Amino acid sequence: MNNGRQRLSSINSSCTLNCVQIKHREMTMTMERVVEENGKTRGDDEYTKDGTVDLMGNPVLRSNTGRWRATSFIVGYEAFERMAFYGISTNLVLYLTRKLHEGTVKSSNNVTNWVGTVWLTPILGAYIADAHLGRYWTFIVSAFIYLGGMSLLTLVVSLKSLRPPSCGDSIKDVDCDKQASPFQVGIFYCALYIIALGTGGTKPNISTMGADQFDEFEPTEKTQKISFFNWWVFSIFFGTLFASTFLVYIQDHAGWGLGYGLPTIGLFLSILVFLAGSPYYRHQPASGSPLTKMARVLIATIRKWDVVVPDDPKELHELNLDEYSKPGKYRIEHSPLLIILDKAAVVDGRSPHWMLCTVTEVEETKQMVKMVPILLVSFLPSTLIAQGHTLFIKQGTTLVRSIGPHFSIPPASLVAFITIFMLITVVIYDKFLVPTLRSYTKNPRGIPMLQRLGIGLVMHVIIMIIASVCERKRLNVIKDHGITKKNQIVPLSIFILLPQYALMGVADTFWEVGRLEFFYDQAPKSMKSLGTAYYTTSLSMGNFLSSFILTTVSDFTKRDGHKGWILDNLNVSRLDYFYAFYAVLSFINLLFFLLAANFFVYNKEQDDATMELENVKDTSDTNAFFKDVIM
Repeated sequence: MNNGRQRLSSINSSCTLNCVQIKHREMTMTMERVVEENGKTRGDDEYTKDGTVDLMGNPVLRSNTGRWRATSFIVGYEAFERMAFYGISTNLVLYLTRKLHEGTVKSSNNVTNWVGTVWLTPILGAYIADAHLGRYWTFIVSAFIYLGGMSLLTLVVSLKSLRPPSCGDSIKDVDCDKQASPFQVGIFYCALYIIALGTGGTKPNISTMGADQFDEFEPTEKTQKISFFNWWVFSIFFGTLFASTFLVYIQDHAGWGLGYGLPTIGLFLSILVFLAGSPYYRHQPASGSPLTKMARVLIATIRKWDVVVPDDPKELHELNLDEYSKPGKYRIEHSPLLIILDKAAVVDGRSPHWMLCTVTEVEETKQMVKMVPILLVSFLPSTLIAQGHTLFIKQGTTLVRSIGPHFSIPPASLVAFITIFMLITVVIYDKFLVPTLRSYTKNPRGIPMLQRLGIGLVMHVIIMIIASVCERKRLNVIKDHGITKKNQIVPLSIFILLPQYALMGVADTFWEVGRLEFFYDQAPKSMKSLGTAYYTTSLSMGNFLSSFILTTVSDFTKRDGHKGWILDNLNVSRLDYFYAFYAVLSFINLLFFLLAANFFVYNKEQDDATMELENVKDTSDTNAFFKDVIM
């Protein structure tokens, strides 16, 4: 049977019936073996068909692994881990302001630069997972690095020799003139960036592992997978809600040592929860770095720039029949905008490793490259999210936060309203809106993914307009009362900021959940981790862009002797202008998104190709099978 297989020289859409010359009997035997590997002869769909295995590399039983039983452990981990992460990041800007005495721009930029690094390191984590260790072991190693960073950070804010000096209980932190030593500042930031390194291996792999627990070749599980991303983000914001209420309150009233110690314990518990689910997980084997595959295609295209793509597809390079028989292969698609990448697969007599690529590699690269415009327009919306954890919180410190005579709301607790409104909206969207829309659109998601993202971007424009109006109201009250000092409280309730926080939660249902699902869904099967890394990269670049915009606007508006828009004293700043400027940027970005979305072509669903693969055993026309499935 092995000697009877012949190499395929083409898979392009113009392939004719003469592309494949294989005897019918040999083809039937081959497909019987493929079908058996997919689980059809081992007990009526008993084994998964998407290529997942257990930790030992053995095929996994559908009934004993994956689905909601496995993802419950993963979602449980994420809830605890988000509690730990946001227990640090939510109130970080106030720690930098109160303990390290950093100004408005510096403290905000240090937060966004750190968060940007947190979301950038997943590119490294995805590479290690795909090329070397696999998702599970990359996650395990990174989780303990993460835990080490959290433990060090807790020690830094707890031990007298490591934490910044105090002026005593009678003097407020903002009025204390004692500065932290360079060593104390350095070890604090060292702990933060160890955390960033650890999250690089956990973030891109944990959500991808969760999605891997659902077999796309089984209709019920595929439907469940669509809901997984909604409930995944639900768990994230559930952990965030706890962090932005209880933990923030502890940090403000009981101290930073306990406030950071509890998230560290939470992270330790989350790792135990994840390990407890190990017997139930399905694993996708490491298939090589997608970055290397993409680099090969791009370099081969450049080096063969003068090569003409032939009309005869026989001159394109492809793998043998076994590669197509593996479960999970995508139907090959051609994009007119990316047709130039076909040069990498042209057989021209040169076959070095970086000169000739398969058509499958070219098409997978196209699938990743075509998402780049959407990736680019997703940077600016991430800067808006950064404002909710920096400038919005700083605004809250200037407002009346008391509820009754004995309780005061921590400024960072307003982030909880993002979480609350997001949780409510996710449930309404998933349980009511999607089924209703599905009956009209016949789309299993209710509406296309890019439409979902577009709704979120429209809301972002509205959010920044509301933020500007609310800040103008705050400044009017300041003017009426003659407030000029930095630490004076404005006689206006902190709940004036509630509308912008609430709408951010609603927008996250459309933008954040939709963005994660989009980058994962549209990535080819062998590059799912990279697809998730696209999501984290958009968050990372958004935070770095936020630092750039904030610094640039701050410096530019101080030119020619002007006071400037963003000062350490928010009571004399003009954040209303800054937010209005953001609204304009968000609207322009929305226009670019609509342009990119208009040219985007979704991947074809895999199940059609899968059904054809399963039914080929009953087909007598082998050439027709290749014409329909491979092309």
